Amino acid sequence: MKKLGFILLAAVLHLSLRAQEEGVGIGIIAGEPTGLSAKMWTGEQTALDAGLAWSFYGIGHLRIHADMLWHREVFDIETGKLPVYYGIGAKLLLASDLGFGIRIPVGMAYGVDQTPIDIFVELVPGFNLLPKTTLDLDLAVGARYFF
Repeated sequence: MKKLGFILLAAVLHLSLRAQEEGVGIGIIAGEPTGLSAKMWTGEQTALDAGLAWSFYGIGHLRIHADMLWHREVFDIETGKLPVYYGIGAKLLLASDLGFGIRIPVGMAYGVDQTPIDIFVELVPGFNLLPKTTLDLDLAVGARYFF
């Protein structure tokens, strides 16, 4: 039984060391919009990001978004990792009128050393196409647990 416990502990520690660079992370995002966030790594520097959140802008609405992200190590820090990321994606706005738009996320994600957690902040300029053409800007912070 002790051997099984040791093997499980070693596996968890191994996953924790690389968790922010592979696998799937689920967490929360707060700001504009506020809700649930998910991220799935597709390569060493690429990931898919998605959200199901509530927007408080205007009359408020449910928002679903998905982005393709590219990560670059710009800052050299002592503990953890702090890549900058950028990408492009789409958003669906579910309100009295159905809306659709384009997102251009830019952000930073701090990978906490020795844990399967990342903390991120992002600024997202957007271009709404439906129901009318407008520009918008989202700003949010969040955290995800990777497994």
